[in-house]
Amino acid sequence: MSRKCLVVDDSKVIRKVARHILETLDFSVDEAVDGSDALTQCMAAPPDVILLDWNMPVMSGMEFLRALRAAHLAVRPKVVFCTTENGMGHIRAAIDAGADEYVMKPFDRETLETKLQLVGFA
Repeated sequence: MSRKCLVVDDSKVIRKVARHILETLDFSVDEAVDGSDALTQCMAAPPDVILLDWNMPVMSGMEFLRALRAAHLAVRPKVVFCTTENGMGHIRAAIDAGADEYVMKPFDRETLETKLQLVGFA
């Protein structure tokens, strides 16, 4: 079964690193440069998992998350928030807005794999 992950980050370097890790974990990977781009892709074909950056231009991670949750998708993707913000307030806000897990940047393969297992992708 093919598992699809959408990596949403305005940093090309982060997208490249995440893609590499995810592909070693047998995910097919699509990329989006901001929340607006990601929302368009999700409406067309919802991924299984979304790796979502917090701070982005055009549409932030939080704005995207609220829009995604308001959209009536047949399948609700799991969302793993990626952030450099480690305050509990930020993390709680992300979870309250509908994120399933979060991972601190910079992350490595082991950390990301653990978070994916937590949201049901062992």
